[in-house]
Amino acid sequence: MRSLRIIRLCSVALAVSLAVASVHGALGDPSLLGAGAARDFALVRAGSAAPLLVSPNDWSGVRRAAGDLQADIERVSGQKPALGTGIASATVIIGTVGRSEVIDGLVAAGKLDVAAIRGRWESFLIETVENPLPGIERALVIAGSDKRGTIYGIYDLSEEIGVSPWYWWADVPVVKRDALFVSPGRRVNTGPVVKYRGIFLNDEAPALTGWTKEKFGGFNQKFYGRLFELLLRLRANYLWPAMWRPQAFNVDDPQNPALADEYGIVMGTSHHEPLMRAHEEWSRYGKGPWDYSKNEAVLREFWRASVERTKNYENIQSLGMRGDGDEAMSAETNTALLERIVADQRTILTEVAGKKIEEVPQLWALYKEVQGYYEKGMRVPEDVTLLWCDDNWGNIRRLPTPAERARPGGAGVYYHFDYVGGPRNYKWLNTIPLTKISEQMNLAWQHDANRIWIVNVGDLKPMEFPIEFFLRLAWNPARWPYEKLGDYSRTWAAREFGPKHAEEIAALINGYTKLNSRRKPEMLAPDTFSLVNYREAESVMSEWKALVTRAGSVDTALPAGSRAAFFQLVLHPIKACAIVNELHVVAGLNRLYATQGRASTNALGEMARELFRADAALTQQWDALLDGKWRHLMDQAHLGYTLWQQPVRNAMPAVTEVQPYPAAGLALAVEGDPMARPGDYPVPAEAILPALSVFDARPRRFEIFNRGETPTGFTLEADQPWLRVTPSSGSVGPDVRINVTADWSQVPSGEHRAKITVRGTDTGQTLVVKVPVSNPVTVGAAGFVETDRVVAIEAPHFARAIAADGVEWRTLPDFGPKLGGVTAFPVTLPPIAPGGGSPRLEYDVHLFSSGEVTLELHCAPSLDFQSGDGLRLGVSFDDAPPQIVKLDTWATNQTWDRAVADGVRRVTTKHRVEKPGNHVLKFWLVTPGVVLERIVIDCGGVKPSYMGPPESFRIGN
Repeated sequence: MRSLRIIRLCSVALAVSLAVASVHGALGDPSLLGAGAARDFALVRAGSAAPLLVSPNDWSGVRRAAGDLQADIERVSGQKPALGTGIASATVIIGTVGRSEVIDGLVAAGKLDVAAIRGRWESFLIETVENPLPGIERALVIAGSDKRGTIYGIYDLSEEIGVSPWYWWADVPVVKRDALFVSPGRRVNTGPVVKYRGIFLNDEAPALTGWTKEKFGGFNQKFYGRLFELLLRLRANYLWPAMWRPQAFNVDDPQNPALADEYGIVMGTSHHEPLMRAHEEWSRYGKGPWDYSKNEAVLREFWRASVERTKNYENIQSLGMRGDGDEAMSAETNTALLERIVADQRTILTEVAGKKIEEVPQLWALYKEVQGYYEKGMRVPEDVTLLWCDDNWGNIRRLPTPAERARPGGAGVYYHFDYVGGPRNYKWLNTIPLTKISEQMNLAWQHDANRIWIVNVGDLKPMEFPIEFFLRLAWNPARWPYEKLGDYSRTWAAREFGPKHAEEIAALINGYTKLNSRRKPEMLAPDTFSLVNYREAESVMSEWKALVTRAGSVDTALPAGSRAAFFQLVLHPIKACAIVNELHVVAGLNRLYATQGRASTNALGEMARELFRADAALTQQWDALLDGKWRHLMDQAHLGYTLWQQPVRNAMPAVTEVQPYPAAGLALAVEGDPMARPGDYPVPAEAILPALSVFDARPRRFEIFNRGETPTGFTLEADQPWLRVTPSSGSVGPDVRINVTADWSQVPSGEHRAKITVRGTDTGQTLVVKVPVSNPVTVGAAGFVETDRVVAIEAPHFARAIAADGVEWRTLPDFGPKLGGVTAFPVTLPPIAPGGGSPRLEYDVHLFSSGEVTLELHCAPSLDFQSGDGLRLGVSFDDAPPQIVKLDTWATNQTWDRAVADGVRRVTTKHRVEKPGNHVLKFWLVTPGVVLERIVIDCGGVKPSYMGPPESFRIGN
């Protein structure tokens, strides 16, 4: 069966035409290109567009979407096709099976085979048909199994000809073409895997609320019409509308629900808004307490009125009840009361809807404490969908057990790209890498939680990239497995910006979301990244600055028409997050330098103020873009958090000033030590550098600085001829960084301690830096080598992956904060007792230490998504029996807080190593769903830092 081919023919050379056209296929659907051959169907040719034939009896939403196709063809070609009942020798026929007499006539005449889509949910086909009707020689037929199936087929063609779903919402330009052709063939899309796929506009003040008020006058039909179109272009079908007070979808604009129904959008309300009533409506129309045990009659009538109002529309009814304002109900709430509430709500649905209750789509959101009610025995009828939830930070709390998968109502997932709550809000910019979405939603798919996928997207606008991925994944999870995330990103970038820069743009978007996922911008503080150990803060800033430079290069190279979209989708978030990261690091250095008495402290304070101003200026640049089209969408405060809730206004991190001596005052500080010498505190007068090691190519560093306003000179002298110190002399106005290395060909074997003497040429001061040097004998050594009493390993760098019992170990590139992760597939495996020949990863290590060592495993902060003993793993050295450890991310609230804030769950074990030498560290599979990211073996040398020591040297690599 041949695929549908979209052919764009321009007056330029064919090779150029094909290079540009190849990026415009519908995302995820391969498009074979031609060059306007005789049998190709001409959408546009020679200044004429084929008319669009749509039955007047078809769904109004289909006719409306056909109008969008009409506009899209004109956007691309400049030619506006006729829309309605007119025909020509080449005509596009659009219709729904069983609704369009034209489509049904073609089926009856044997001209069109719809067996592959008939009766299916939201499926469609696109096919060229010869002589379909009198007066039509050739037709391009778009036929849907139902209303949305036809609509998706229409937008599929729009995307094929080069109109991005984000053409309005992100100002993605349309590449102009003189002619448009579709080659003969047939494309059948048999519909989605996940039945209901949607988004939740939430936490929408101040940004989205301010924007909609200025642009549309509020959350009315003008706004929702734009949103509904976007959702359908993304093959979504479900929406929880904006609901922060004072928003109320069904009453703020009475045309909102009717418009949703016309477009074909299934409406719902959030997890704490029963029976299609917005939370705001209770404050307007409710009487008495929001308490069923005290106010049952009023609440029943409140809900009944809502069902009456919306009964003729396509909805999913949320059942149950939480406390007023999305809070837990009172402590004495019992499951019997909640079960009665659900039963009474279902009675209302039956009485008002006039159909069997099993025919009314319903969900029960097992959000926060509600899941606890379920685990304690509360149940709802089998036809109700169980909507399992994540922890608000992207980690799914629970998925159906094998017995629960048999429920007729099925299961779904409520997920988050945005959240207001502890440990801190995150609602400013996109912090969601595709790698995390893919890993977690694959768990949902494999555990049959495929009735509903809905994601909290906050203000919508900053989340374009993950929103589309989430919805595309819901349509067909098999199309975009983890191994093809790179292909997805490149395809998306090519569609939006063309193929020339697609690889780099994909890397930029995935790069900044990866860095943001390490620590969300709202969670940053001046002491987040270590300023003294492992050059952590410096390394983080280098990564951000590299992204800014690369993004700027792409911005300069793009056509002018693409730069507004690039600013919104790529350049702005990279610049904004880089500024915020640098601001916190600079503020941290300012405080550190103040404690060390550096004269340079004050310059860092001023740098922090400049960065704070740069943050505001970038927001002003956003507001001015496209004559203010997106003004207010960056109004979200993101600096100055002191607790979980956002600050009222952005506030700069505190900085300090020092009063320098009038005269020069020479001092130094070594990496790994926050104290400076000389000092008035009770520490050794001699500074000691971290050990130089033959297995660590990085130089060791210390800084010479001035505590006074008068410049001064210095000289350095090493007591060993093989020690290299650069520079060896100079003048201290600004601080001077000194690099210390060794000529390892001259360093004697063994452990040594060298000395560097620092002399002030003007002050007469003498300071000493001790340098431990390690050049051990390692004949026969293999694997990762202990350095400075530490071994650090990136999980994908295993020596051996032992598979057994149907297990496959898979590497997840770019997963987590560093290199990637490793996990076991399939994710539905039962628990395995570790030991013997069972599945494991093996890491070769060479230790110089012996005795007790601490093993720290960095894992994804996954939760116990199946009932039972939860996620577990095993670890051992050599032939010792495995220690079985629970991941236990939610052991306590404090444990969970740290895990989600860090993006890593750290578990530790103690082991005894009898002697130095080669050893094998084994990571054993116990339960699937554990993703290992890093391993740190602490032999007594690990220093405080956010991400841990850099990876150790590996012999043989």
